[in-house]
Amino acid sequence: MHTGGEPLRVIIDGYPMLKGKSILEKRNYAKENLDHLRKSLMFEPRGHADMYGVILTEACSKDCDFGVIFMHNEGYSTMCGHATIAITKLAVLQNWVEVQKPITNISIDAPCGVLYASAYINDEGEVTKVSFKCVPSFVLALNEKIEVENLGEISYDLAYGGAFYAYIDADKIGLSLDKNNYDKIISYGKKIKKTIIEKKDNIKHPFEEDLSFLYGTIFISKKSDVHSKNVCVFANGEVDRSPTGSGVSGRVAIHYKKNELEKNHSITIESILNTRFEVKILESLKYGQLDAIIPEVSGNAYITGEHNFLIDKEDELKYGFFLR
Repeated sequence: MHTGGEPLRVIIDGYPMLKGKSILEKRNYAKENLDHLRKSLMFEPRGHADMYGVILTEACSKDCDFGVIFMHNEGYSTMCGHATIAITKLAVLQNWVEVQKPITNISIDAPCGVLYASAYINDEGEVTKVSFKCVPSFVLALNEKIEVENLGEISYDLAYGGAFYAYIDADKIGLSLDKNNYDKIISYGKKIKKTIIEKKDNIKHPFEEDLSFLYGTIFISKKSDVHSKNVCVFANGEVDRSPTGSGVSGRVAIHYKKNELEKNHSITIESILNTRFEVKILESLKYGQLDAIIPEVSGNAYITGEHNFLIDKEDELKYGFFLR
């Protein structure tokens, strides 16, 4: 599938049983015991450097329809908005859940917590839009400054929308977010992320140590026909083709903190491909000691194919390879 151009390989059958009493435990089991399969499915020759995937599994949390494990070129992410949109639509199209018109509600057990998604269905049975309520999203720091080699002083905000991101004003540092500037965007994103990880120790989730890490950098530009452009560089230099569901969730937490966005007011954010997500704040709440919000992100996804992958034990490249 793809959501806003961002690929999603949904693994629905053939994967070994993931052991664990929670989705985080299942994620850790996959990481420790089955990582060769992630590489086989994400890396070349079956995938590519920017491939993304999700393993469908049984839910561990009460009243959830199914569970998901997100994965990419570097490992396993805690949250993924574009995957949530895609697998919600797929669940309706494949009748994994009881389909109701005009809205089918689905609960998904994800590593970051339960995600509540809604598929909007027309009279012909077509899914015209998917929305999901993200987990509590919050700001960890505003206007942080760090010295980055060859780039100078960089200002950034640090926020969580299911994963932690550093948000940088691309216009202020002279970084074009045009798709033709792809290589430079990757270079800047990797360099900034690496520097923040090396020099900062304040990236802590209030409840889960497994969620306490910087996942990516997000560049923001006002040079857009809509509210703004959002380009995320995550994992090992992957560039999200979509506006990034978890990323825009953190974005609206920042806007709310800065009094730039009111509840229930939608903004449209576009990607490097100019594909779009709508996002709004549904409510504010306390999350531990932190002020947080619940964002709702909307978009759509499309099926691109169906595949059976084979792994030959005699193949010297059976677990894939990685070339940028």
